Amino acid sequence: MSSHHLSEDTVLAVVHEPGGTAPRSPVVLELCGPLGTAEAENVAARLAERHRAYCVTVDDDGDRHSLSFHPAVPGDGGHEPLTAELLADVLALLPGVEGIVPATGHQRELILAAAAGSPDRHVEQLFWNWSGPLDTSRFATAWQSLVEREAVLRASFDWTAAPRLVLHDRARIEVVHHAHSTVTWGDLVKRDRARGFDLHRPGLLRVTLLEGTPGPAVQDWFAQNWSPQDRLPPERAPVRVLLTYHRALLDERGVHLLLREFFRAYVSGGTLPGGERRPDVRDHARWLARQDTTTARAFWSAAAPAPGVAVRSGRPGGPTGHTGPGRLQRRLRPPQTARLRSWAAMRGVGESSALHVVWALLLYRASGAEGPVPVSFGVHLSGRDVPMQGAAGIPGLLGNALPMTVTVDPAAPLVELLHEVRDTAFDLIADAWVPADRVRAWSGRGEDTDLTDTVVVFDSRPELPEALLAELREQGVQVDVPQSVSGDTSLPFTLVAQHSPEGGLLLTGLYDRASLADGDASATLSQCVQLLRSLPDHRDLQCTVAQVLEPLRSSDVPRVAPRSPAPRGLALAVLRPGEPLSDVICLIGVPGVPTGAYEVLARDHQGPERIVALRMEGPAEVSVSVLREMLAPDRRLVLGGCGPGGSAAYEIARRGAAEHGLAAAVVMTGVGGATASAQALARGLWSVRARDLRRATGDG
Repeated sequence: MSSHHLSEDTVLAVVHEPGGTAPRSPVVLELCGPLGTAEAENVAARLAERHRAYCVTVDDDGDRHSLSFHPAVPGDGGHEPLTAELLADVLALLPGVEGIVPATGHQRELILAAAAGSPDRHVEQLFWNWSGPLDTSRFATAWQSLVEREAVLRASFDWTAAPRLVLHDRARIEVVHHAHSTVTWGDLVKRDRARGFDLHRPGLLRVTLLEGTPGPAVQDWFAQNWSPQDRLPPERAPVRVLLTYHRALLDERGVHLLLREFFRAYVSGGTLPGGERRPDVRDHARWLARQDTTTARAFWSAAAPAPGVAVRSGRPGGPTGHTGPGRLQRRLRPPQTARLRSWAAMRGVGESSALHVVWALLLYRASGAEGPVPVSFGVHLSGRDVPMQGAAGIPGLLGNALPMTVTVDPAAPLVELLHEVRDTAFDLIADAWVPADRVRAWSGRGEDTDLTDTVVVFDSRPELPEALLAELREQGVQVDVPQSVSGDTSLPFTLVAQHSPEGGLLLTGLYDRASLADGDASATLSQCVQLLRSLPDHRDLQCTVAQVLEPLRSSDVPRVAPRSPAPRGLALAVLRPGEPLSDVICLIGVPGVPTGAYEVLARDHQGPERIVALRMEGPAEVSVSVLREMLAPDRRLVLGGCGPGGSAAYEIARRGAAEHGLAAAVVMTGVGGATASAQALARGLWSVRARDLRRATGDG
C-alpha cells in the first residue's frame, strides 16, 4: 500500500460499542481497513481540525487503530453522541482526500436519487464533431491538465450523512478511442450511458472518440500507411466526440466552461498555464455559508406555492405501464424564433418570458378551471448571477429550480401575465443562491414533498471565443457546437429550451414515463410549440388569455398519472439463517445503501451468525428493546450498515445503550461498490468477533 494513497475501491469500516458509564470517558471507534499508523494519525488530526469540540487521539495496537474522542473543554462531560457528520468524516477522510464540500440543494437531491436508482440515472451526454488533424495523445493530456486545474473534476460524492463532495488530490479522466468499424454511433451512446458512474469514485466525466467513416481516398491512405500511432491522419472524416458526465457534478453551462478550457489546453500543446482555478466549488460553498437567510426566508415563507396551486401538466390519468426517462424534441425555425423574439421585445419582455407564459397557460388548461387560478412551475437558475466575484466562471452545479407562481386569469390581457412572469423572474434571480429544499422547509412542506411537478430551463450556453476558434483553425481543426443527446428528470416533466446553431429555438421535453405516457408527453410538447408559434399573431395589446388558448380548444388535455407514495414502515428479511443459537447480524437498510452490498456479505460471510436486513423507509422509529427480543434473545446482537445505513445503525445502538442498557456492537462503513462495501463490513464483523474472543479468554 502506498504511504499516501489508497485504492479507489478502498472502503473503511468502523466498529463502536456504546454503553460505557464512567464520567467523561471518551467515545472510542476502531478503524478497520488498510491504514498504517501514519494514516490513522493523519485521519485523527484532520478530524480534530474539522470538529473542534473534540480532542482526537490514536491508540495503535499492532494492526488495530482506535480513535478516542474526548471533549475539547474539560468538564463538558462524556458519552455525548457523535454527530452524523463526524461519523461520516471518520469514514471519508482517507489519504488522498483534499477536502469535503457540502452539496448544494439540487445537488443533494440528485445524489440521493442516483444513489437509490440505476447507474444511468441523471447521466448527461454532449457530442460534437472534430474536423482536421487530431493528436489523441495531446487530446488526453489536455483533459488531464483540466483535472489538475479544476477541483470539481477531482470530486466524488459521499452520502453517509448529508450528501457532499469529496475532493481528491488526484483523479483520472477516461479517454477512449473507437475505430469507425467497431461500433455504431447509436450503440456507443446507449452503451456509454448505461455504464453510469460510481458516485463514490472521482472521475465523474469521461470522453469517447469515434472515428468518422472514411471515403475511398482515405481508405487507400489507411491501407498504405496505417500504423497504431496516436496521431490520426488529417485527411480522415470528422471524429465524433462524446462527453458523458453526471448531472450531480456539472450542469450544462459548467460543462461548456470546461470545454472552453480544454480547447485552450489543446491549442497550447496539451497543458494549461497557471495553477488551480480559483474561485471554485470550495469558495462557492464558503460564500453560501456566509449568506444571511433572513430576507430570503421572509420572502419564501409567503411566495412559495401554497397547497392546491395548479402544478400538473395534465389531467389525472391512470398508470402508464412504463418506467424510465423519455425524451422528445420540437423546433421553432429561425424565422419563427426571430418573430417571437421581436413580438416579446415589443411588450417589454424576453423570449424566456414568452416561454414561461406559455407553460403557465398549459398548467392552467390542465387544471380544468374557468376563472383565475394560481399556477406554479420550477424555473431553473444557473446560480452564477450571484454577487460573488468570479462566480460566472465556476464549473459545477451551482443552481437549482425555484418555483415561479403566477395567477392566470382567462379574462385578463395577455400582456399583464407577461409582465407578471417577467417581474416574478426578477425576484427569483435575487434568490438564485437559495436551495429549493430550504424553500420547501420555510414554506412548511414535508421533506418528501415537491413544490412543483414541472420545471422550465432556458439554457444560454457560453460560446467558444472567436479568438480560440481562430487558434484551432490555425492548427487545421474545426469544431461545431456541442449538442445534447440525452437527459433525465426528477419530476414528471422538464422543458429545456436552447438556441440551435442555426438560430432557431430547440425545445426538449424530458419526462418520467411512469408519470406520462409517450403520447401525452408528445402532446404536451406539441401544444407548447403551437402556442409559441401563435403568440406573434396576437398583436392587440388587449388580447386576452382566453383568446390565446382558443387554438387548443379542440385538442385533448394530456393525462398525468399520480406518483406512487414512497413506502413507509419497517421490513425484515432473513438473508442467511445461520447456525442455531448463533449471534445475529442486523444490517440496516435505508435509501442510499450501496445496492447489493448486504446480499454479497450474506453470500460470502464465513461466520456462523444469522444475518437479517432491516429496511427502514422514511422516518420510522425502531423500538430497540423489541428489536433485541425479536432478533436475538440471549444472543449477541451486532448492528451494521453501509453508508447512511451505518449512521442509522449507530443511532439505534446508541439509543439502545442509553435507554435500555443493551450492548449491541455497531459496524459502520463508508459508501462504495457492493463488493468493496461488503468486504469492509466483513472486516468490521471479524473485529467484533475477535474482540469477543479476547474477552472470553481474558486477553482483552
